[in-house]
Amino acid sequence: MEYLLVIVTSYLIGSIPNGLIIGQKFYNVDLRQFGSKNIGATNAYRILGPWPASWVFLTDAIKGIAGVLIGQYIGQTAVAEMFGGMGAIAGHNWSILLGFKGGRGVATGLGVIAMLAPKVTIIVFVIWVIIVCFTRYVSLASIIAAALVPVSMWLLNSRQEFFYFGVLAALFVIIRHRPNIERLLTGTESKIKAGSKTEPGSTKEK
Repeated sequence: MEYLLVIVTSYLIGSIPNGLIIGQKFYNVDLRQFGSKNIGATNAYRILGPWPASWVFLTDAIKGIAGVLIGQYIGQTAVAEMFGGMGAIAGHNWSILLGFKGGRGVATGLGVIAMLAPKVTIIVFVIWVIIVCFTRYVSLASIIAAALVPVSMWLLNSRQEFFYFGVLAALFVIIRHRPNIERLLTGTESKIKAGSKTEPGSTKEK
């Protein structure tokens, strides 16, 4: 019963659409209407610019952190922490507030991993940054970084429960990036470029 409470609570927190809220409240922009129509940090970067995207990324990561903390507080076991993290990622990806649609789960997943395996977080984040800098493909960086999470956990001898979580979380992220994978294979994926819709109240696409 405790595990169910952890999952439900963390799912509801994960369902909070930070990108949508930040875009609409501060910039009068619905991210679902522009670019990739995704509410995550990458689309926020393309449409709103670096600063708003940073807030979207941070608040989405906090949802993952909150999920693990909920598991710690209610369940007080490693399994409960894992369930809390998965609940937060699921809420972000399939938000009940958005008709079970949402983001890709990268930032929220990073928040979870930061709590469960900090060293792994540093490794995959550095790799993510390097790939983005050299290729300008955020999707490619996210897919590779996600795949390296369970590998890094195994190499660093992380807890077995967390390794299993890493495998499941990586699958979550990769599956959510399936359209991006198809575009990468066909050479039609868009490279990252900062948007300029940073003036509050602006609605004109640039």
